[in-house]
Amino acid sequence: MIIFRYLCREILSATVAVCVILLLVLMSGRFVKYLAKAVAGDMDPNTIFAMIGYRIPGFLELTLPLAFFLAVLLSFGRLYVQNEMSVLRACGVSEKRLMGYALILASLFAVATGWLSLSISPAGHARAEAMFEAEKARSELDKLMPKKFYQLSQGQGVTYAEAVTEGRELNDIFLAMSTGSRENSDRRLILVLADKGRQQQAEGSSDRYLVMDEGYRIEGVPGQNDYQITYFEQYGSRLQDKQPVTGKTKIDALATEQLLGSTDPELQATLQWRLSIPLMLIVVTILAVPLSRTNNRQGRYGKLLPAIVLYFTYLVALNGMRGAIESGAVPAAVTLLPVHGIYLGIALLLLRSGGPKKTRLTRPVANSGVAS
Repeated sequence: MIIFRYLCREILSATVAVCVILLLVLMSGRFVKYLAKAVAGDMDPNTIFAMIGYRIPGFLELTLPLAFFLAVLLSFGRLYVQNEMSVLRACGVSEKRLMGYALILASLFAVATGWLSLSISPAGHARAEAMFEAEKARSELDKLMPKKFYQLSQGQGVTYAEAVTEGRELNDIFLAMSTGSRENSDRRLILVLADKGRQQQAEGSSDRYLVMDEGYRIEGVPGQNDYQITYFEQYGSRLQDKQPVTGKTKIDALATEQLLGSTDPELQATLQWRLSIPLMLIVVTILAVPLSRTNNRQGRYGKLLPAIVLYFTYLVALNGMRGAIESGAVPAAVTLLPVHGIYLGIALLLLRSGGPKKTRLTRPVANSGVAS
């Protein structure tokens, strides 16, 4: 029991450290992506952290198997480098027994990973997709940021507001639009300057307008001096219709209950992928034990690179089989189990080939001859 607690402490500490590092890498990349959208006005800045929070279960689903694999690799590697494995063998604790301890811990992580893969991660994807659809449905004025030029949809023009109140009322508005194409000589430019503005929907219609108060409308052909300047007390400019929110949900956001019993190859492949992640964690644990065998000259990181390469070939093979099932090239009845079986076989071969060799002790043969 002491050895089990010692090994669990080593593996858990390494798993947490590796998982935190991988999560920070993935989350920072996603944060930069969302931040770029927020700066461009395509996303509400207040929803960035909520989006990342909903994505964390999906990140954990991918990082936990790799983190646990590296943790077992490093923990067992340290036992070899510091000759603790030799001491344990001398005390009657074999490598297989230590692997059994690691598999007990791996089973707990597999249950947690399965819970994330089958339940929590799809729910997080669904919430994130709902927020994305809500962002797409926002009007142009909802995306407008104060003191920043914003390009209107379909390149119709640009707009600018010095200030935007909480009620989405605009102050000191600048609006530039053009009619006709750039190739035509009759292309006209329209500039609108107004003190205040707001979004307003026409009665009995879904059309929306930017209604501006007390300003000037300037219209003319660029390069000519026949601009028309008109003062207005109220002026309206029609806004583009909101993008319709489609009812189609991404497959990753579908609940596992919706995938059960489906005959769609894509849905079947997604279900098999979710079930494969916990199984993958068990297989990579068995792989990590023989790959951790090293010596003082190699160091505990001596076999880290080939182990990582083998892990990613495993992941690529699973993705390749999933893609083949989705496309219909491979029947869904084949499942992803053959890939797991191949790498489980590799792990068992490595366990047998690189294990400690037993030496047979022979008694010295007594010399029966009489010395002359």
